[in-house]
Amino acid sequence: MENKNSSITTQEVDFAQWYTDVCKKAELMDYSSVKGFIIYRPYGYAIWEEIQKYLDSKFKAVGVENVYMPLVIPSSLFQKEKDHVSGFAPETLIATKGGKNVLEDELIIRPTSEVLFCEHYKNIIESYRDLPKRYNQWCSVVRWEKTTRPFLRGSEFLWQEGHTMYESEEEARKDALRMLEIYDKMGRDLLAIPFVKGIKTDKEKFAGAKETYSIEALMPDGKALQSGTTHYFGDGFAKAFGIQFQNRENKLQSPFQTSWGVSTRLLGSIIMVHGDDNGLVLPPKVAPTQLVIIPVQQKNPEVMKKAHEYLDLVSKLGIRVKLDDSDRSPGWKYAEHEMKGIPVRLEVGPRDIANGVCVLAKRNDGQKLVVKESDVKAELPKLLDTIHDEMYKKAFKYLLEHTTEAHSLEELEKILDRGGYAKVMWCGDQACEDKIKELYQATARCLPFDQVPFEHKCLVCGKKAEKVVFFARAY
Repeated sequence: MENKNSSITTQEVDFAQWYTDVCKKAELMDYSSVKGFIIYRPYGYAIWEEIQKYLDSKFKAVGVENVYMPLVIPSSLFQKEKDHVSGFAPETLIATKGGKNVLEDELIIRPTSEVLFCEHYKNIIESYRDLPKRYNQWCSVVRWEKTTRPFLRGSEFLWQEGHTMYESEEEARKDALRMLEIYDKMGRDLLAIPFVKGIKTDKEKFAGAKETYSIEALMPDGKALQSGTTHYFGDGFAKAFGIQFQNRENKLQSPFQTSWGVSTRLLGSIIMVHGDDNGLVLPPKVAPTQLVIIPVQQKNPEVMKKAHEYLDLVSKLGIRVKLDDSDRSPGWKYAEHEMKGIPVRLEVGPRDIANGVCVLAKRNDGQKLVVKESDVKAELPKLLDTIHDEMYKKAFKYLLEHTTEAHSLEELEKILDRGGYAKVMWCGDQACEDKIKELYQATARCLPFDQVPFEHKCLVCGKKAEKVVFFARAY
């Protein structure tokens, strides 16, 4: 689509400014008076609600229950798991005073809730009959970030965090992978975003985890965005917090733990993966409004009557629809709703009514379809599915075209400068991983599950290597 919206910086001129323009102009968010704490405006929050609805139903289908944990963590409790504490210490916001009293045990505003769940689980788990515990909470967390950007990296962000306890290591490991699969399907079926999924290197894994798995999305500027993670903790947290249960042999045993989460960072993925120089392009299944009706010559009673008929028809199909009967011109409305990424626009005017048709305009490619009024009921749901598939295929094509094997450091540098994933053979030594970050400001995103070695020597040191790692510059 050609650029029609002069209020948005083009991606080619300044991608970062384009992103900020879209966040603001599409009314997804606004800045607050505290750096890194944004206001989620109704339209932005509505997208998050669609993600919540999808995931909440998937979680409950596998036995997960929602809970809510306190906002604050006593510092003494937070110190119980040393690896976890060291990972989050630089990012914690701490309350030192309550009213007029200085707190003896300072309160940490939760950066994540492992310790809160462990404290609770210690009180309610006594026997193997109490397991498994599959809890999730929808909440916000605070991490005092130095550099912030709306949705991508904030001092406060919204997310869900699942925390589970199992009788056996096998069950816990299966849970971590099962939840990763739910996230991957969310990308494919809801967000129209293809993810690379795999296991994190030890350097990049979550503080205190035995293993961390992630879904990684590739942005159009060639940078990767970690879009969700699941973690297998083993029994380390359980032992640190004294969580034990009577097992089936009447012996005391520590349970095995997982956690998993996605955040409003997903909104950043949607904006960047699909957006264009006119603004947002929302996948139909996550769009708060899937279709907008624009009456042309709305002072004409017949036009408004027909517009309301379409509104009633589309609503009954279960499609999220809006009739724009504001006193703006049709051209202004077209540009406004394009900027907000509404998947389909239905135009109806006197000539359309006379011919028994309406015009359906697709946001993702600008194509206009003239559809008989009698066919709208059948064609519209199919059109929304078609748009979703087209958006996914476009993003998947970009991912494939920007995933390249690197056979030398020179090739690696070229791949990273062009943008995208560099597939690297790696010996497993962190020194080699660190070297790539030092030289090229790129990090190991994950070791993909579908390991297909293409050489047998490490790209950095030349030693024997059997592991394929995806490296990229990242947000």
